[in-house]
Amino acid sequence: MAPPRILLSGDPIGHLNQLFKRVSSVNKSTGPFDALLCVGQFFPESSQGLDELTEYIDGRKNIPLPTYFIGDYGAGAVKVLSAAAKETGNQGFKMDGLKITDNLFWLKGSGKFTLHGLSVAYLSGRKSSSGQMYGTYSQDDIDALRALAEEPGIIDIFLTNEWPSGILNRASTTDIPPGILDSPGGDATISELVAEIKPRYHVTGTKGVYYAREPYLNVDAVHITRFIGLAAVGNASKQKFIHAISPTPASTMSSNEISTKPPNTTLSPYTYVEKEPEKRSSDVANDPQYWRYDVSKRQKVGGGDTQKLCFKFISSGDCPRGDKCHFFHDMDAREQSMRGVCFEFLNKGKCERGDCNYKHSLQEERSRSKECWFCLSSPNVESHLITSVGENCYCALAKGPLVQDHILILPIEHLPNTLSSPQECEIEFVKFQNSLKAYFKSHKKEVVFFEWVYIKTSHANLQAIPIPLNRASALQDIFNLAAEKLGFEFMVLKSDRSSEGRKLLRAQFNEKCSLFYVELPGGIILSHVVEENEKFPVQFGREVLAGLLNMADRADWRNCKLSKEEEIKMVERFKNSFEEYDPNK
Repeated sequence: MAPPRILLSGDPIGHLNQLFKRVSSVNKSTGPFDALLCVGQFFPESSQGLDELTEYIDGRKNIPLPTYFIGDYGAGAVKVLSAAAKETGNQGFKMDGLKITDNLFWLKGSGKFTLHGLSVAYLSGRKSSSGQMYGTYSQDDIDALRALAEEPGIIDIFLTNEWPSGILNRASTTDIPPGILDSPGGDATISELVAEIKPRYHVTGTKGVYYAREPYLNVDAVHITRFIGLAAVGNASKQKFIHAISPTPASTMSSNEISTKPPNTTLSPYTYVEKEPEKRSSDVANDPQYWRYDVSKRQKVGGGDTQKLCFKFISSGDCPRGDKCHFFHDMDAREQSMRGVCFEFLNKGKCERGDCNYKHSLQEERSRSKECWFCLSSPNVESHLITSVGENCYCALAKGPLVQDHILILPIEHLPNTLSSPQECEIEFVKFQNSLKAYFKSHKKEVVFFEWVYIKTSHANLQAIPIPLNRASALQDIFNLAAEKLGFEFMVLKSDRSSEGRKLLRAQFNEKCSLFYVELPGGIILSHVVEENEKFPVQFGREVLAGLLNMADRADWRNCKLSKEEEIKMVERFKNSFEEYDPNK
């Protein structure tokens, strides 16, 4: 099927005759188009423009395409929208728009819906502290949008009225419209949202200019984002206010298609730093992850004075706003969320989403081995990923592997970490490590082992990632650089044999503290005790190695998911190749 064809419009400001005349003309000459999406102020500036609006609301004039708008402010907005909200057909939870009249739909608050196969998210209104019923967005709208953003799948189009602050960072100055650099800054909340949502297209209005920024990379995602700012309808400077796109829905695209990047792609404007860090070596200098390790990412729990929960912390355990976050970082609520409890229910005590698939009651902790993905006795274990099984430990292909032979070494029983495991487990861990070292050495590679020991970790796993020989010399430098950017220094253990280094580490390990450690080639172990109020990046080890390997888009395992068939093939290939080194063959 041909991809849907969508028209985008900047602020109509009540100039509906001019807007729909232009839409009809474009639709006739280059159409047909499937829908029109309007950003920026939809209603007129004053009551003088209400007659033109009323002709369409009353049905005396036809609207040529299904039209969706988010700019619910201006003259007449309260009267029109209040009446629409009372209509029987608009009752309930309707994220795909409240019908105003034939072919005209109001996208209220925030939400996500599917339009001709495209996933469309939106934030209606503008930022304001006035608490108006219409024309402004609330914290609830932001939290709901963050909740929707965490759901599986890629957002194709994100609609906001105001520009995000920082969008001009890293942009080509030759393409920026005259005067825009001197205009008031954008909305920082939208910057945070768009960095989390990672849409393929971000469309805004209200600045009065047309601006299509170079595509930019997203953090922890393989696809790019294109920003499009549109001018107001009928603007005096004749800036472009209509734009056509025809994107293939991400849900139907292959991984190669979704990860294609044009040559003019820039880094994300939302991770901009003025001064580049000092370069340590030729390998480290090429690390695209430099900017990720910032001191601001050391975060304290519960820094706000409100009882509202921080959605980002609850959903991922990591809040990018750090000490500036005004919402509550509640570990108990996070654990309930991990058991499938609805965020809205946790935050407000109720959920108003009519189609919510999450639990609306607090859940007692069930047997860990029944819920755990890694316990061999669990019905949830993905046995097709297992490559070798011993008496106390087993090896498995990592879910969403960073590289092809990314392996996990895990205890068979439910243990929180490898450092406090029984001695018989430790003996097998070391045996597996030595086998993997020999195997990768035969393939002219070194192997890096790391573990994130979190005091509430559900099941221990020691990750093993092979590294090309020509990158191994930069390993210690790049881990030290990443630590420096987070504001700490690694403790260094060195021994001739890795088993001796692990003995020292086990002897020093305090089970009441969280710990990250990495075992490097040559018997070097780097470790860091994570303080109680320090928020340590969950995927730190993987992110550092992704940077070293120039695989920034694979830093998040969720971007590297494979089908079960692909996983089975990868496991069989590894098992056949590893067979002569397998200590359990």
